[in-house]
Amino acid sequence: MQTIEVLKQALSSLDPTQQQQLLVAGSAVAVGGLLTCYYWVYQGTKTKRIPIGDGWWGAGEKPQSEDEKVFPFQVQTSDEEIQDLYDRIDRTRYTEPLEDTGFQYGFNSTYLKKVVSHWRHQFNWKKQIAILNKYPQFKTNIEGLDVHFIHVRPPHREGQRVLPLMLVHGWPGSVYEFYRILPLLTNSLDSLAFEVICPSIPGYGFSEAPHKQGCGVNDSPVGLAAYILEKFSTWTDFNNRDLEDGGLERKFTLDDLLTNIMIYWTTGSIVSSMRFYKENLKTNIDNRLDNHTGVYVPTGLAAFPNEVRHVPQSWARDRFRNIYSYSYMPRGGHFAAFEEPQLLADDLLQFVKKVEKL
Repeated sequence: MQTIEVLKQALSSLDPTQQQQLLVAGSAVAVGGLLTCYYWVYQGTKTKRIPIGDGWWGAGEKPQSEDEKVFPFQVQTSDEEIQDLYDRIDRTRYTEPLEDTGFQYGFNSTYLKKVVSHWRHQFNWKKQIAILNKYPQFKTNIEGLDVHFIHVRPPHREGQRVLPLMLVHGWPGSVYEFYRILPLLTNSLDSLAFEVICPSIPGYGFSEAPHKQGCGVNDSPVGLAAYILEKFSTWTDFNNRDLEDGGLERKFTLDDLLTNIMIYWTTGSIVSSMRFYKENLKTNIDNRLDNHTGVYVPTGLAAFPNEVRHVPQSWARDRFRNIYSYSYMPRGGHFAAFEEPQLLADDLLQFVKKVEKL
């Protein structure tokens, strides 16, 4: 009876056309019709817009006026920071792996020793910082937090159209994921190029962490590396778990992988990056407003075969109501811009051209 009452309340909120469509769907089969009816009621009552207010995530009370200036930023280091890293690496105690297990039990410690040896003796953090700083970087204060972002403008080319594009990284990645794809998007010889902004999510890398609402991986560089690099192995291809080296060097160089690790290590941001998930998933997902809100702007989706989870196109259309492009990619996984920058850049270009009707 409770289900019937829910259906009645939902039905009364629909306009006559929606009610007629619902009744036709619900009359198909007795029990099956009820389930179909419930599905369409649930979808028909989706919120069309989420109210967005002003927040304050900085320390203390919100000031009367906020400082919105944008100022240049560069990644820096010191000899003391590097020596502290070396001292911690040198104190690492390893556990011997089980034989013939690859990455089935997590990061294989035999291969971890190779990674750490490269980190300690070959990896040049100052050289990688120069690479990080090759693109213009800035910080600005947004709702109490200093947010870091990269801003790359394309060179001027006669007749070329330039559109703005924001690329947002995931976890446990960083803005460094986009260093392979940025030149493909901003230095294109096509009729279209992009002016790209890549922000560091608050609590990640060089962006300040929220102060409203520790950890071994924040104290041990080797523990942090093993934790993050295991994700770059298995989330690139689950079959990598069967390999002694986790397949890490098939798609990435050790310098690239360790640069991402160093962004987390030198900023001490691994714990705050995890909080992002804790605080966004602490409420019942079924009751969250954004779970009942459709996305009506033109949308493009790229389905990489080795992604951790997939959403079929038929399911995606329930949330994204205006899909212009749904591309099945021939290869690639979770870190698409880092693994397959050309594939992703080409797909972004074709999607934008469809939307802009170029």
